Amino acid sequence: MALKCGIVGLPNVGKSTLFNCLSSAKAQSANFPFCTIEPNMGVITVPDERLIKLSEIDKPKKVVPTTVEILDIAGLVKGASKGEGLGNQFLANIRETDAIIHVLRCFENDNITHVDGSINPVRDKEVIDTELQLKDLETLESRLEKFEKQAKHTNDPKTKKMVELAKRYIAVLEQGQSARTVELTSEEKKIAKEFFLLTNKPVLYACNVDEASAKTGNQHVEAVKEAIKDENAELLVIAAATESDIAELEEYEEKQLFLEELGLEEPGVNKLIHSAYKLLNLHTFFTTGPDESRAWTFTEGTKAPQAAGIIHSDFEKGFIRAEVINYDDYVRLGSEHACRDAGKIAVEGKEYVVKDGDIMHFRFNV
Repeated sequence: MALKCGIVGLPNVGKSTLFNCLSSAKAQSANFPFCTIEPNMGVITVPDERLIKLSEIDKPKKVVPTTVEILDIAGLVKGASKGEGLGNQFLANIRETDAIIHVLRCFENDNITHVDGSINPVRDKEVIDTELQLKDLETLESRLEKFEKQAKHTNDPKTKKMVELAKRYIAVLEQGQSARTVELTSEEKKIAKEFFLLTNKPVLYACNVDEASAKTGNQHVEAVKEAIKDENAELLVIAAATESDIAELEEYEEKQLFLEELGLEEPGVNKLIHSAYKLLNLHTFFTTGPDESRAWTFTEGTKAPQAAGIIHSDFEKGFIRAEVINYDDYVRLGSEHACRDAGKIAVEGKEYVVKDGDIMHFRFNV
């Protein structure tokens, strides 16, 4: 289940530069709006030291990390919700994603023009928020009329709930707030998914700073933190131009030296991927052996049969049991055989909730 994230932002905020860091694809980058028209797609591997460690222990023929799909969506502008600047196309691309990476320009540079003439990331954020909110209002108002007609002719409790939810969302959106600020029960969340609202998508704000601000941020970043304090969102400080320089270095040692000079422990792009996982409550389990060491992505709360189904639908249909080894035990004891001898393999049934880092073998019969 590859995670799909869409990178959005106003023109000239560093979206394509960040995309180029994240993927091997090279999006065109130029100093004018609508340089990116068709969305660029990049597939990147999720950095995980645990998978590297498992491959060192088992020395498999193949190592397969999990991946994230990154969609570089062209710069939105005022009026996008009404089709300005190819707006409808851009908004449709956002709708296809699991999460939004909203890039905000938090750096000063006279050589790179800003579409509004000055640097103000909070204003920029509000421009895009407004366009997405207007589109969601349009969607809800057209659907509410349909739901209300259905509710009059049926006693279906779900339809009535959809009418109620639509009205709650409309009230919030009309106040200039995003749909994600509405607190819902778990049952309401399932129903709300059917609205496909743009402002209900989880958001990671990527504050694009200059190299000097890569570690500690700056006054622009602080302003963004204050602006999003009531949102259920993640914030990350990243120097996209510097990350681009790091990405071009071929030797691991060179990259580490560069990071040390900046006072950073790991590349910002790694932090971005980890933040996206946290935002979506995603975790990783592993399968490992002489043939393959592999990472698999799952959602928090997933039970063993559903985790088996991530590998293959037959595994879920014919699920019998899961054999689970704690990652730390595996690394400490050095093999599956040693874990078995030490009684460190747990046999779990259909109700077992998978944990981050579990090493799993599934028994099934189809």
